[in-house]
Amino acid sequence: MIGARALLASLVGADVDVCFMNPGTSEMHFVSALDSVPDMRGVLALFEGVATGAADGYARITGRPAAVLLHLGPGLANGLANLHNARRARSPVLVVVGGHATGHVRFDSPLQSDIEALARTVSGWVHTCGSPRDLPQDAMRAVAAARGGQIATLVLPADVSWSEGASPAPLRPAVRPAAAGHERIKTAADLLPAGVSTVVLLGGNALTERGLRAASRISAATGARLLAETFPARMERGAGLPLVDRLAYLAEHAEAQLAGIEHLILAGARSPVSFFAYPGRASDLVPDGCLVSVLAEPDEDAAATLELLADQVAEGTAPVLAEAGPAAVEPGPLTPASLARAIAASLPENAIISDEANTAGAAIPAALARAPRHSLLTLTGGAIGQGLPVATGAAIAAPDRPVLALEADGSALYTIQALWTQAREQLNVTTVLLNNAAYAILRMELGRTAAGAAGERGCSTCPARPRTSPRSAPDWACPRSASLPPRSLTPNCAAATPSRART
Repeated sequence: MIGARALLASLVGADVDVCFMNPGTSEMHFVSALDSVPDMRGVLALFEGVATGAADGYARITGRPAAVLLHLGPGLANGLANLHNARRARSPVLVVVGGHATGHVRFDSPLQSDIEALARTVSGWVHTCGSPRDLPQDAMRAVAAARGGQIATLVLPADVSWSEGASPAPLRPAVRPAAAGHERIKTAADLLPAGVSTVVLLGGNALTERGLRAASRISAATGARLLAETFPARMERGAGLPLVDRLAYLAEHAEAQLAGIEHLILAGARSPVSFFAYPGRASDLVPDGCLVSVLAEPDEDAAATLELLADQVAEGTAPVLAEAGPAAVEPGPLTPASLARAIAASLPENAIISDEANTAGAAIPAALARAPRHSLLTLTGGAIGQGLPVATGAAIAAPDRPVLALEADGSALYTIQALWTQAREQLNVTTVLLNNAAYAILRMELGRTAAGAAGERGCSTCPARPRTSPRSAPDWACPRSASLPPRSLTPNCAAATPSRART
C-alpha cells in the first residue's frame, strides 16, 4: 500500500475523518487516495487560511481533531494566522504539509523552504516522515499530540506519499484530561468563604454547561463574582444557562472590572494581561496585592474541577439561570444597538455563532445574554480573518445546527474565500456583514496608544467613507477627522438570502 493511502486509513481509524485542504503538486497522491478511503471527507478551500480556520471551528464544536492538507512551506505560511488562533484556542488540529520528494530537495527548486521552522511557530509537535513504513505510526503520534490541545504538524515528502511499503496503524485510545488535584480544590474551598472580594475567571471547558452551572453554584453560595476570559474558544450562552460576562478587551475596561478584588481564582483560564502595551499603563491586569490561585490549568478538566469544588462549598445550592429576554425589537434606524437586538430576537434555538464583529459589534454580547441558547466561538488569538473560516468548519461539524457568522467588513476581506467553500458544500451558514466602511480599529488605537495626531499619510492607513457619505464621525475618529470625510459606526448589514450559504 502506498504511504498516502495508509495515512488516510490510519487517520480514519483514529476518528479523524474530515480534511480541509488546499493541495498542490506534492499532495496529489494524498488527493487521489481519497477515492480509496471514502470515509475521509475532503473539503476544498481556495485559500490556506480558510482551511486552517475551518479545522479550528470543526475542532471547537466536535472536540476531535480535524486534518488540514497544505502545499509546501508557502502554503503553510498562508495558513499560519488561523493556526495561531487555533493554538490559542487549544484546538486539536493535525496539519499535513506536503514536501518535495527527498531526492529533489537538494536542487533548491523555487518552492523549497524550511517547513519545520515555519511549523514550529504555531505547533507543539513537528515531524518530517522519512519512509512509507513509518508514516502511519508518525500519523498516530501526530493525532495523539493534537488530542492534547495543540497543533501537530506532519511534513509528508512526496515520495513517501507515493511509495509502497506502508500499512494502516492500529488505533491509539484517546487520553481525556483529568480534573485538578484535591489540594488545589481544598485551597480554593478554604479561601472562598473568607469574606474577601473574589473573582473566578473561567476558561476552557469551564464555559461548557457543566462548568457554568457548577461555577454559578459556587458564586451563589460564596458571593464570588464570575467572569469569562476575553475571547473564549467556545462558550455556551443564552436563556437557561448562567449569565457570565466576559473580561473586557480594552485594558482600561478590564481594569475597572477587576478593580478592588483581593483574590483571583483561575479555572481553565490564564492570568489576565493587556493585549498590547500602552504608554503609562501596566500590562498585568491583576490589581496590586491581589492573590492569584490556580484551580485548574487550561489543559485540565476545569468543568469537573468546578463540580468538585461546588460539592464542597455549595452543597444544596442551585445555579442562577438567565431567563429568556424579549423576542421583539422596536422599529427604528439600523444602529449597532438595534442590530444586536434584532440578532438576539431572531436567533434560532441551538445556533452556533462565530463572532468576529469587532468594533461594530460591541452591543452584541449583552443582547445575546438572554437570547435562545447558543454556542459562541470567538477570536481567540486576535489574528483577524478567523470568523468566516471558523463558521465553515462549525457547519461541517454540526450540520443539524444553524450557524451565524457575525463578520466585520475589514476582517471578512482576509478570508472572504470561505464563502465559496460554504456555497460549494451547501452549508447552513448565514453571514451578517457589519460594514462601517472604515478601518475603525486603527483610528481608535491612534488615540489609545498616544501616538499623536496623524497627518495625511498616517490617516491614509485608516480610510473612511467616500466624501459623498452624509454620516457623521464617531467620538473616537482619527485626530484629523475634521478635514477627513465623515464616517459612522452604523453598519450596513447585508440581508440574508434564502440559499443554504447566505450572505
